[in-house]
Amino acid sequence: MYRKLTKDEIILLESRFCSAENWDTVEVDADFNPMKASKVTFSGNIKIGRLDANFTFEGGVKKAAGLHNASFHNCEIGDNVLIENVQNYIADYKIGNGVVIQNIDRLLTSEKSTFGNGTEVAVLNETGGREVMINDKLTAHVAYMLALYRHRPQLIQSLRRMIRFYADKHASETGIVGDNVRIINCGLIRNVKIGDSAHIEGARRLENGSINSNAFDPVFVGYGVNATDFIICSGSHIDNGVMLTRCFVGQSCRLGQAYSAGDSLFFSNCQGENGEACAIFAGPYTITHHKSTLLIAGMFSFMNAGSGSNQSNHLYKLGPIHQGIIERGGKTTSDSYILWPAKIGAFSLIMGRHYRNPDTSNMPFSYLIENKDETILVPGVNLKSIGTIRDAQKFPKRDNRKDPDKLDQINFNLLSPYTVQKMFRAVDILRGLQETCGHTSEYYSYQSCRIKNSSLKEGIDLYNIAIKKFLGNSIISRLIQDPPTSVEAMRARLKPDSPDGLGEWLDIAGLIAPKSLIENLLDGIETGRVNKLKEINRMIEEIHRNYYSLEWTWAWDKIQTYYGYGLDRITPADVIHIVEDWREAVVRLDKVIYEDAKKEFSLSSQTGFGADGNNDEQRLDFEQVRGVFEQNPFVSAILKHIEEKVALGERMIALLNRLP
Repeated sequence: MYRKLTKDEIILLESRFCSAENWDTVEVDADFNPMKASKVTFSGNIKIGRLDANFTFEGGVKKAAGLHNASFHNCEIGDNVLIENVQNYIADYKIGNGVVIQNIDRLLTSEKSTFGNGTEVAVLNETGGREVMINDKLTAHVAYMLALYRHRPQLIQSLRRMIRFYADKHASETGIVGDNVRIINCGLIRNVKIGDSAHIEGARRLENGSINSNAFDPVFVGYGVNATDFIICSGSHIDNGVMLTRCFVGQSCRLGQAYSAGDSLFFSNCQGENGEACAIFAGPYTITHHKSTLLIAGMFSFMNAGSGSNQSNHLYKLGPIHQGIIERGGKTTSDSYILWPAKIGAFSLIMGRHYRNPDTSNMPFSYLIENKDETILVPGVNLKSIGTIRDAQKFPKRDNRKDPDKLDQINFNLLSPYTVQKMFRAVDILRGLQETCGHTSEYYSYQSCRIKNSSLKEGIDLYNIAIKKFLGNSIISRLIQDPPTSVEAMRARLKPDSPDGLGEWLDIAGLIAPKSLIENLLDGIETGRVNKLKEINRMIEEIHRNYYSLEWTWAWDKIQTYYGYGLDRITPADVIHIVEDWREAVVRLDKVIYEDAKKEFSLSSQTGFGADGNNDEQRLDFEQVRGVFEQNPFVSAILKHIEEKVALGERMIALLNRLP
């Protein structure tokens, strides 16, 4: 409960150089102590909580709660805050409990504001046409629909209507600073909503945005940050001169070292340092660390951009209207370049400069190599790379989201219906090239690329190995959870839980899902059956939660096609055949990955070690820094993986052999 100030309290406040436009509009907590305020000016409607706590700062410095050397206009100030040394004023803000505000210029709400909600971000096409309206609840998946499904105008209208409704609902003439926030040494903060436990220190200018921090996963905004028309989600860390204009920063992202971004979206666990982003859709785990790297007009996810990586969306004809997609897991080497438009398949490595607009989306796990201004495509070869396996292992471990409300639904699987369906297509395409152009051709042309004969043959082999690995893994996972005790029980277990999952699968910015279920969701949005953002997010979360059941529906359909076994006649011997294929595929892939890892410990890799020493000292220096090959954790993991999978295969075969 608040009360009016007493005459004695007003006299005491004025003796401490405090003043008010009208003391009657200042209300305080019942236990308010006027000795906790000095050199403060009040105007408009003011409410002040009790001020009886102490704060301990870095270095052990202690300060008492209070209001000192500041001006307030139309503010509600919570309990136990410390606000001091405000150069200009704080206006039209509700300030939570336990807040510290020190040495700032201005904190104000200048008009009715949506705090960044509803801001249109022109992703992919710099000239417009794919705008995403950002909001507090934006997920990578809804943003994907808004950006890429422009062929469904009713869908876009419905989504935009929901976002406008959300933005209007949360619009206010009063800003919010949540509980336990610290704002220190900052410049102008205008029309910014600040969530609980946020730490803002040294920011130069923040305008029209939301910092959606919470106690589970606080946000940090640091020195030199300049952000306009933005939303920053829980757990993110923005520091060291970052500049953001019309940007969405998802959960647990890290942007720093003077990174600059305009009209861009960064979703969960992205990292950006030193370089520049313009009109990019950075799906989960898009990572760029280098000063000379520009990402422009592209869509990425699980991507690592090498130094000097660049793309071009401008042919100097009709403007910067082109766009490109590097599907999940892409990597670019130093000084790589792609002329948009282009579409690069999942888990591909891009080396050199590529000017001919390649489309390798049906050739996942490939290398794209520049050779005399041509793109040489090496299909499937990245399946042999230790780097691919390392990435598959590291991404789940680097999910830093601590917020229990996770916005993006992320599937980390290297092999999934999404990538394996492309392998089936790739095998058909490569065999078709052989049939059309002859088995002895030196090179084959495909989608502005050239494929060597030997690479084509190896690609078919590698894709088939990966297909057998995925299908075998799926059937083993299905049976091992609830081991059958008879052939009838085995067939019952192999029967899919539902027909959902058949047909094409999509990667919706980190969510791997059947196209049929995504289409159902889109239809519901278009018809108005689904009309709230939280309902869309709930349905997407449900699809993600049911992934393995849906995956089995797809995998069983492919097993029947690939192996020719039907549910009513499959026998334990047939399943044993699949398991043996799987075991052979796992061991073959792991062995080539093992050999690939060994290259990192070769004599050539030891060049530069053992300075001023002989060969023995070079080897010892290398081992002290890099370790011994057999003891490397990734190498050990490969050997352990082979051992575990062989044992699993034997256990599965023994189980099947016991069935009556």
